Amino acid sequence: MNRRRFLRDLLSGAAALACTPALLRAATGNDVATGFATGLRRHPWMAGWKNMDAESLGPTAATLRGRWPKGLAGTLYRNGPARFERDGFRYSHWFDGDGMVHAWRVGERGVSHRARMVATPKYTREQAAGRFLYPAVGTTVPDARAIRNNDDANVANTSVAVIGGRLFALWEGGSAFELEPDSLVTRGPTTWREDLALAPFSAHPLRDRDGSWWNFGSISLLGGAGLLVWHLGADGRLLGATQLATEQHGYLHSFAMTDRHLVFMLMPFRFSEAGAFFERMHFAPDLPCRVAVVPKSAPDTARWFDVDFAAVYHFGDAFERDGEIHVRAVRHTDPAGASSPMAATMRGEREPAPTSGQLRTLRLDLRSGRARWQTHADHVMEFPLFDPRTPGDRPARLYAPTAVTPDVPYFNAVMSFDPERDRRQLHRYGDRVLAEEHVFVPRPGSRKPGQGWLVGTLLDADRGRSGLAVLDAEHVDDGPLAEAWLPYTFPLGFHGAFAGV
Repeated sequence: MNRRRFLRDLLSGAAALACTPALLRAATGNDVATGFATGLRRHPWMAGWKNMDAESLGPTAATLRGRWPKGLAGTLYRNGPARFERDGFRYSHWFDGDGMVHAWRVGERGVSHRARMVATPKYTREQAAGRFLYPAVGTTVPDARAIRNNDDANVANTSVAVIGGRLFALWEGGSAFELEPDSLVTRGPTTWREDLALAPFSAHPLRDRDGSWWNFGSISLLGGAGLLVWHLGADGRLLGATQLATEQHGYLHSFAMTDRHLVFMLMPFRFSEAGAFFERMHFAPDLPCRVAVVPKSAPDTARWFDVDFAAVYHFGDAFERDGEIHVRAVRHTDPAGASSPMAATMRGEREPAPTSGQLRTLRLDLRSGRARWQTHADHVMEFPLFDPRTPGDRPARLYAPTAVTPDVPYFNAVMSFDPERDRRQLHRYGDRVLAEEHVFVPRPGSRKPGQGWLVGTLLDADRGRSGLAVLDAEHVDDGPLAEAWLPYTFPLGFHGAFAGV
C-alpha cells in the first residue's frame, strides 16, 4: 500500500487525527485543589498524588541501607503523572497529570536519582500560560482550547521503554516522546515513518525473544476503527505497521504475547453525552469482551473469541500449551472504579482499601473456539511482571505489588506468586509505606527463570522520603537486600524499565 494512503485509509473520515477525536473532547469541570490540600495535611500518604511544581529534581545521591548486590548496575527509569494543578485548578482524574520521568542510577558505588518533566507541546504551552489549556482524558477543563491533533493533549505520563538504546516516554493516545537518557531532556515526538506521524503508540510495548518489539495503537478510541499493530526491530527501526480491523469499539490499555501470537482484549463500553473521555465512557458488563488472537506472521488477521466481561488494565505472562493460550490478567470487579482509580484520593478524601484486582487466567481454546476465565487465590494485586526468559509453553512466576491496610488504600507490599501452585512469598514494607511496581532484572550470567532481582520504588511520606528497594526474586520473603532513600518525596508513578550498563 502507498504510504501516504496508509494513514488516510486507517483514519478515514471523522477519525482523522487532525480532527478533535472523541478521546479528547471536553466540557465543563470543577476545582478540587482546596479539598486535596486539606486531605494532604490530614493524611501524609496522599503525597503519592500531590502536585509537583518543580520541572526537575536532582541529581541527588541516595542514602543506602544494606549492601547493593554485585552485578546489579544500570538505570531504573520510571514514569508517572506529576503535574496535577495550575492556577488553582486541580485535575480530578489520576491519569491526567503531565508526565515526569525518573532515572535511578544504581551500582556498587551507590544510588542516585534525577527526574524531569516531559516537555510535550501541551506541557510547554501550559507552562508559558500558567494554566491548563487543553482537554484532559478524565477531567473537564474549563475554557479548553480546541486541539489540532492528539499530541496537543499528550501527557506522556504512563510508561517508558528503552529501544535500541533510545529512551521513550509513552502514553495511550499519541506519539512516543524521546528523551536524552542521561539528562532526561525531551528530544521530541517520534515519527517512525512519515505517514505515521501522530499515530498512537501505546504505553505497553512488549519485547520479543528475538529482541524486536510489538505494540499497538487504538484507533477506535480516537474516533476511527481498528488497531494499529506496530513492529519495531531491536535497533528501533520500523519493521511494520499494520491495520487490524475490529468489529466493535472496545477499550484496551495493554496486551499479551506468546511466542507465536499477540492477544488483544477489547472491553465494551458505552458513551454518555458530555464530559471528558473517562467521564463519558462507561464499561458495559452486560456485554462480552472481544478477544483477538493475532498471528505474528500475519498481524492484519485475527481469530476472535468472546469471553465474559472483565475490566482489565494489565496482563502478566501468556503461554501456549496443549492447544490453548493461557493469559494472566488482573481482573477488577468494579468497572466504575477501574475507569477512575483513586478518585476519592485525588479529591483529598479517604476511600476504602481496594478489594478489586485479583489474578485470573484467560484460557483461549484454539481448537474449539471457546474462551473462559480461570480463578486463582484472591490476592489483591496490580502491575504484574515476570521473567521473560520463561519458556513459551510454561507459566511464569509473577511479581506484583499487593496488600493494603485500612489506613492507606494503596499497596504496601510486594509478592512473588506462582499461580499454578498457588504459592506466594510476601514482603511488607510497613503499614504506611507505599509500594509501586517492582521490575524483574536478571542476574548476569544466569539462565534459569527467576534468578535475578526485583527493583521497585517506595513512598514513605511519614518520614518525608521516596526510595528504592532491591530484593532477591527467589527469596522475596527475606525482605530487601538494600534500600536507597532520598530526602524528598514525589508522586507515585505507573510503569518503569531497567536498562543495564
